[in-house]
Formats: sequence, C-alpha cells, structure tokens
Amino acid sequence: MARAAGVSQATVSLVLGEKWHGRVSEPTAEAVRAAAEQLGYRPNLAARSLRLGRTRTALLVVPALTSEFFARVYAGAARVAADNGFGVVLYPSPEGVGPAQDPFTSARAALDGVIASSMAADALAALQDGGLPLVMLDSDPADSAAAATVNPEVADGMRQIAGHLLSLGHRRLVHVAAAVDSWTFRERARSLAEAVRGVPGAVVHTEPTALEVEAARAAAERALSRPGPRPTALVCDDDLLAAGACKAARRLGLRVPEDVSVTGFDDLTLATALEPELTTVRLSAEQVGAGGMHALLTALEGRPPTSATIPVTLFPRASTAAPPPA
Repeated sequence: MARAAGVSQATVSLVLGEKWHGRVSEPTAEAVRAAAEQLGYRPNLAARSLRLGRTRTALLVVPALTSEFFARVYAGAARVAADNGFGVVLYPSPEGVGPAQDPFTSARAALDGVIASSMAADALAALQDGGLPLVMLDSDPADSAAAATVNPEVADGMRQIAGHLLSLGHRRLVHVAAAVDSWTFRERARSLAEAVRGVPGAVVHTEPTALEVEAARAAAERALSRPGPRPTALVCDDDLLAAGACKAARRLGLRVPEDVSVTGFDDLTLATALEPELTTVRLSAEQVGAGGMHALLTALEGRPPTSATIPVTLFPRASTAAPPPA
C-alpha cells in the first residue's frame, strides 16, 4: 500500500490509524486512502478497538422515536459514522424530560461518546458520569457540559415566518407553542415576539399545547373562538401542530388560507401531504445529525470540536395568504 501511494509505511500507519492530522498533508492522506480503497484494504476494527481502548460506538439520545425529524437526525449521524468505521446506537428519552437513564451497565465501557438532540444537558447526567464527550444538537449553545453544539438557525426560521406573514398584512397572530421547556422552543418564541414587536398594530398571543395533533387542534380552536377580533394567522412550532391547527379551522367552518393562515416548522413529509400544502421552515435534520457526528469524531481525535449553526429555509406554500378584509 505504501508503494501504491508513494509514501512511507509510517505515513500509511498514521493515516489508517487516524493520527495523521497535523502530521500529514490532506493530499497525502487522500492518496493513502485512495490506495487503500483500490487495494481493497479493510481495517481490523476489533483489533483497533482493543489497541485504542475504544468501542467505535456512539450513543444518539433523542426525545422520541416516532418523530420524522429525529429519524432524519439519526440518518445523518449514522452516515458519517459508517464512513468512519463507527456505529450509532439510538436511545429515546421520552419527551426529552430527564433524567435519561444510562441504557448500559457502564456507559464508559460501552460507548465512546454521546450525541443528544433537542434536550437539556442536565437530563444527561447519568450518561455524563462516565466522562464521555457530549455533543448537543438543537440545544442551548451556552451549556457548558457540551463539548460542542450543532444547531439549526431556529430563531432565523421564526423571523422568516414572521416577516412572511407581516408582509402579507397580518397583524393578529397566535403562536401555537409547544409546551416543552427546551432551548429550541424558547428560541422560537423569543424570535417571533421580537419580530412582531415594534410593527404598528401587530400583536402575537401564545396558546401553549402538547406536541400532539389533537392537543394542537384544541389549542387552535380556543384561540380562534375567543371573543373579539379573530386572529388571522396561526404560527405553529412544528408541522404536527400546524396539522392540528388546520383541523381546528375546518371544524369551525373557516378556510385556510382565505380566513386564517397557518404556518409550520420542520418541513416534514406531512407538510406537502396536507391540503392546502403547508408554509413551513425546512430544517436539514440530516445535516444536523451529520454535523454532530463530525464534532464527536473531532473530540475523540483529541482536537477541540467546533460548534456550528445550520441555515434554514422558509418554503411559502398555499396555507398562507393575505388576511381577509377587516
């Protein structure tokens, strides 16, 4: 392999042993990897694990297994892990309400590191007792327990939604807000309030709800049925809540978007299955998961991982339009 790559055996060992950073140039490392692939080289991962004292396994902790968003996070993390000879174990901590229990007798013995999505760092105390590196996704970047954070720009996403609705002429908004005490939902609420503040005549009221379609339907019905001028737009914290809001409008005999506009967040498959299709913000969950795995691998190489933010994009669709005449 050294002959094929035109380098020394020591260089081959550094590259294949993942110890080349800062000692071998990227073009040389790429030449070694290309030679390894051409010659069909496959590392003995069991032997390497024994030598390095690692299991080459990461734990991904998520609030729920039923969410499409977390499935995409897992897919992104697992892809990067597989490219680097790692495996990912997926573990749910229901509702993200801690503390999460260590799923192994000893996390230190079974894992190399932990990635946690959309949770509070203090919910992971049992896992952190093993001294494992922790990367947080969609979580408070000020958390000192995390080696790094990888966050979609949720505040910017809510600013884009608010700007879209305000530009259409909406001034009476209701925030159908997830009743979950986590950084990501606090950021959405803060950003929406800031975007509306200072716009003449614009107000936003909050209607909290559980992260369920039927709970969101009930919350939206309450908001739309209160005495006084009816809200013209329902800003929902995710697409499931938006589906509930659309159900509420239909039950009350209202049309979306002619009588009330509805927005979501996440751009799940559901967003284009609804009729009308949902205006929502797309979060690249796969990119978030991949970024988390890259950060964890960096930490395991002994280098300081870099926190990252992932841009988001508003997709205006048929569920939003100008408000009805006053």
